[in-house]
Amino acid sequence: MKSAYSFVVLRYVHDVMTGEFVNIGVALYAPEAKYLGGLCNTRYGRLTSLFGKGEVDRDYFRGLMRYIEGRFDELGDKMRSELPLHGVPSDVTEIAKTILPPDDSSLQWSEPGGGQTEDPRKTLEDLFARLVERYEDRQPRSNRDDGEIWRTFKREFETQQVINRLRPKRIIAPDDDYEFEHAWKNQRWRMYEPISFDLQEAESITSKANRWLGRAINLNDSSEKFVLHLLLGEPSLETMRPAYAKAENILNKIPIEKVFVREHEAKAFSESLALDMKAHVEDE
Repeated sequence: MKSAYSFVVLRYVHDVMTGEFVNIGVALYAPEAKYLGGLCNTRYGRLTSLFGKGEVDRDYFRGLMRYIEGRFDELGDKMRSELPLHGVPSDVTEIAKTILPPDDSSLQWSEPGGGQTEDPRKTLEDLFARLVERYEDRQPRSNRDDGEIWRTFKREFETQQVINRLRPKRIIAPDDDYEFEHAWKNQRWRMYEPISFDLQEAESITSKANRWLGRAINLNDSSEKFVLHLLLGEPSLETMRPAYAKAENILNKIPIEKVFVREHEAKAFSESLALDMKAHVEDE
């Protein structure tokens, strides 16, 4: 059964005088289906290529995109599980402006669009692919980034209603620190980190695994112990399979307690995680 939806595009407006902008996110709201979701692009390459490297603060940009997408996830989960207390918002713009109020900054919401859909989540992904990702300057070195791998798992986490239990968590060690975007605490913190190995160069695959090994060795010195769940995106090119096998061997040397979860295991893993969350009250 189709239901009405509205959507809005998040734009990075570099210069209000010239009107130059880049689409960096999409949010969709289907009240009859009790669905609200948002997707943001954490890649900043197109911004720097268009407007210059000094114009965009990489870490701030990524953090802000994670925050905005996370707020839509949080509100969407509440919408699915709770009755509205103060009426139903008229369209997605009303919700979007509570997450990122309109001001004179570079981030601006577009005018809303809309339509009918049988699957709001798929429609959101299609809009994101058409309005945001298609304009990415994809280099031959990479097929999919970490964010795309995360979306594979996110779909299953949303289905099992575990998204709202995940939150960012920073691990601090003497020589390093790192903020995991998706974590849940049950006695110990459990981190869920997407890593794409869907690359087109063997050296890039093993180098990425080595970077994670080095990071994990440093974080292992933290006084706060945790379990690291690596959500792995495998290569789509068969010629990269040997390099991926080496990457898994490298990751196996991580001294932290770890679990490998591959994309085809996302559904079963999310079901298991949902059962764990129902059985245990999260430690604050």
